[in-house]
Amino acid sequence: MRILAVKRDEKLSPNSVEKDRMILQESVDCLGGAAAMIAEMQLTADENADVYVSMARLPHTLELLKRKEDEGKIVVNSAYGVARCERGWLSRALQAQGFPVPPADGDDGYWLKRADMAAQCKGDVVYCKSRRELAEQQAAFAMRGVTDWVVQAHVPGDLVKFYAVRGGFFRYYYPGDDGISKFGDEKMNGKAQHYAFDEAQLQAVAAAVSMLTGVEVYGGDAIITASGAFYLIDFNDWPSFSRCPEEAARAVGKLIMDKINKKYEQI
Repeated sequence: MRILAVKRDEKLSPNSVEKDRMILQESVDCLGGAAAMIAEMQLTADENADVYVSMARLPHTLELLKRKEDEGKIVVNSAYGVARCERGWLSRALQAQGFPVPPADGDDGYWLKRADMAAQCKGDVVYCKSRRELAEQQAAFAMRGVTDWVVQAHVPGDLVKFYAVRGGFFRYYYPGDDGISKFGDEKMNGKAQHYAFDEAQLQAVAAAVSMLTGVEVYGGDAIITASGAFYLIDFNDWPSFSRCPEEAARAVGKLIMDKINKKYEQI
């Protein structure tokens, strides 16, 4: 059996290139055999693996991996699922289905987020104090050629970052406590107050989004308000699991081994 690990392109892994490579390597190491690893730009239609362990996000790579899935190959994360994590599509789907997401308007400012693909730099996710500043930043986005975006009202409260693998693995952390940050935006919510909330419900909502997208290795961010309500502000395919890499790698390895065993039991 040939296992191929596909690294995420560096431009889609800002400030996390080594963390992403490490969690991918640790995950395939848990499969117990040798696995080749390539950059997603190197993937071609001629590659012939039985299992693709992929952090890829580039449209061209996803199209190649979709074909592999259609041929019956095991692909984790599913390329179809990763495509559905595109922020614009996902934002509309979550709103339409009544998930707890921030409103588009509020009294504490706004977040303007690039919606056509994952953030590549700090300027792809911008806090705006007012409607006027929001309009100015939207114009700046357009000048850069970014014309698809999502606007969310800023929600005061505790910022929580969660990591999960379908099958039961779920962990959450407060970036305000440990100081780990990709772009520094966490400071907008200040020091965590550790408001009480229904942890099982957050896990259930995250799992529901996982089912909606078809992504099995995932993470995201939520805001917990003083009343205990929470709002999902971000959801993404295969995070770096920087706070729990060893546990996460074992969970990913088990997920993939279960898929392999199930497939070959049916043959």
